[in-house]
Amino acid sequence: MTDPVGELRDEPFSPEVLTSDLVYEGKVWDVRSDRVRYGDGEMVRQYVAHTGAVAILALDDDGRVLLIQQYRHPIRHRDWELPAGLLDVAGEEPLEAAKRELAEEADLVAAHWEPLVSSWTTPGGNDEMIHIFLATGISAAESAHDREDEEADIRVEWVPLPAAVDAVLAGRMRNGILSIGVLAASQRLRDRP
Repeated sequence: MTDPVGELRDEPFSPEVLTSDLVYEGKVWDVRSDRVRYGDGEMVRQYVAHTGAVAILALDDDGRVLLIQQYRHPIRHRDWELPAGLLDVAGEEPLEAAKRELAEEADLVAAHWEPLVSSWTTPGGNDEMIHIFLATGISAAESAHDREDEEADIRVEWVPLPAAVDAVLAGRMRNGILSIGVLAASQRLRDRP
C-alpha cells in the first residue's frame, strides 16, 4: 500500500447532464435543477449557481489580521469575517477582485499579494469557489468608499493572528471562510523561515 499523503487531490468527474433547468434567477446567483446520469441510474440535484468569490487575509506589520463584522440575514448574526466579495465583474481576475474588495470594504490597499488557499464553500449545495489571498504591506486607500445596507455599519478590528486562530478553534467565530483563511495563514507563516 502506498502513502497517498503527497498525492491527495480532488478529481474532476463529469457525468452526463441530461437536463439543466433554471429554477430561480436571482440578483446575485441562480438556482438550477440538473437531471444527471449517474452509475446505472439518474438523479436530480438542485444547487446554487454562484459567480465565485474572493476573500482577503490582510496582515499588518504587527502580525494582526483585519477582521470585519457585519450583519448576515440568513444566520441572523453579525459575524466576524474576512473582507470578501463576489467575482461579479466580467473578465476580472480573482486577484484584481481581491484588491477591489479590500479597498471597498476596508478602505485599504496592499503592496504585496499572494494566493493563500482556494475552497469550494458548500459543494453539496452550490458551486461557489472562493479564492483567499494573503495581503501584506497594508496602507490606507486614497479615498473612502460609500457603503449601504449591511456594509454601512461594518465594524473593523485588527486582531493578533493567534487570537483569531484561538477564537476559531474555540467556536467563538464560525464563519467558514474566516476559519479557512486564519488557519491557512497561521500554517503558512509557521512554515516560513
